[in-house]
Amino acid sequence: MVTQSGGAGASTYMPESEDLAEIIDFVRVLGERGVEVPEPQPALVDRDGRRVEIPAPVFEALRQVVTAMSHGQGVTIAPHNAMLTTQEAADFLGISRPTLVRLLTDGEIPFELRGRHRRVMLAHLLDYQDRSRTDRRAALDGMVREGEAAGLYDLRPTTVPR
Repeated sequence: MVTQSGGAGASTYMPESEDLAEIIDFVRVLGERGVEVPEPQPALVDRDGRRVEIPAPVFEALRQVVTAMSHGQGVTIAPHNAMLTTQEAADFLGISRPTLVRLLTDGEIPFELRGRHRRVMLAHLLDYQDRSRTDRRAALDGMVREGEAAGLYDLRPTTVPR
């Protein structure tokens, strides 16, 4: 059921929530038949039906959040300049706190001292992750090249004596 309101010659048609699936199917069929249908703008709609259009990157971020949550995963949203404790930073990287402290003191990851406490910016942790990933890939590529040069990929399987 679609409700209609309006006055002074204007009409507004508001779809009921149970009609939305049919409306979406109708728009899809129109598109399949070559009828020009404008691309819908992503939007948030509150309980009162107020609609706020959102940019595509925000929609994509929300889609990823919903996907993760639907798989039972927790989601943390934080600005890049968020300052984390050493324990939070270690948890983020999936390493122990002492290992993180070693990386900090070795200069691998920048940090700030607040009194006696170290704080690490999330952006610096993300940079470290990217560098580590790049270094790991380069090392593995090097190992493959060395193995190929040594002919290790040319070896034939042999039977193992019993």
